[in-house]
Amino acid sequence: MAKGLLVTYALWAVGGPAGLHHLYLGRDSHALLWMLTLGGGGLGWLWEFWKLPSFVAQANRAQGQRQSPRGVTPPLSPIRFAAQVIVGIYFGLVALISLSSMVNFYIVALPLAVGLGVLLVAAVGNQTSDFKNTLGAAFLTSPIFYGRPIAILPISVAASITAQKHRRYKSLVVSEPLSVRLYRLGLAYLAFTGPLAYSALCNTAATLSYVAETLGSFLNWFSFFPLLGRLMEFVLLLPYRIWRLLMGDTGFNSSYFQEWEKLYEFVHSFQDEKRQLAYQVLGLSEGATNEEIHRSYRELVKVWHPDHNLDQTEEAQRHLVEIQAAYEVLSQPRKPRGSWR
Repeated sequence: MAKGLLVTYALWAVGGPAGLHHLYLGRDSHALLWMLTLGGGGLGWLWEFWKLPSFVAQANRAQGQRQSPRGVTPPLSPIRFAAQVIVGIYFGLVALISLSSMVNFYIVALPLAVGLGVLLVAAVGNQTSDFKNTLGAAFLTSPIFYGRPIAILPISVAASITAQKHRRYKSLVVSEPLSVRLYRLGLAYLAFTGPLAYSALCNTAATLSYVAETLGSFLNWFSFFPLLGRLMEFVLLLPYRIWRLLMGDTGFNSSYFQEWEKLYEFVHSFQDEKRQLAYQVLGLSEGATNEEIHRSYRELVKVWHPDHNLDQTEEAQRHLVEIQAAYEVLSQPRKPRGSWR
């Protein structure tokens, strides 16, 4: 049955951020992407207002026929590449918050989550990419940055480059019953949101703390690039701004930043608490110099080295891990309270 442009625009207006118009047009990958990102943070939903006629025309092509001749490579799209990197980072952050307690998280779960995010964007529309090569690039990059949240960025970039290198048109357009498509989308949505919901509901305090730590690390990535930092802050604030516009609140002033400021304060207070604990572990007073931190670290490592504590190896190993973590916290430069703003 031919798809109507007016129906598409109506679904776009009513349930666009949830991907209803893409579901109507048979663009299931795009619908799932919108479901998981609320229409690309609202920005993608607004931008595709002008793209809907081309989406409808594409959906009305003959079913069961190739969308492009065999061997033809789709043109390189900088927008698709940027979206792959961003969604890969987004999937990685969600995995970091909800699955980081897993054994071998940085080897298995993190590259898998980032790679699937990149592949989801690669499968939007009439294009796709190679599943094995894209995930392979993610898994090969992950050990290089093992144990560090910043691993999300290089893994996403490597997977996105590989996905672009192996991009191709989808071979066939296969018509499936709506019930089957909804079932598949529902499973994918639950697989994404289930672990996050479990962490938030069953371990709320730890999840909030980890969200704060992850957000702090993420914003710190851009500390040397002020323009990029402001851009990321704008992107993170965009869904809230769109919500206020849709709710009809036209009184935009400094007060609408209150919720965001609270989040910043929470992040900063959590970082302060972590630094105070690190000082206690190293037996130092707050404000100790770098030389004092380094000297205390070396002395404690000698005291608690497992080779010097053969009768209490497990306790020595635990202390050594705590000392190393405290030293890493205090080795990072402390940011002014207003630096993230």
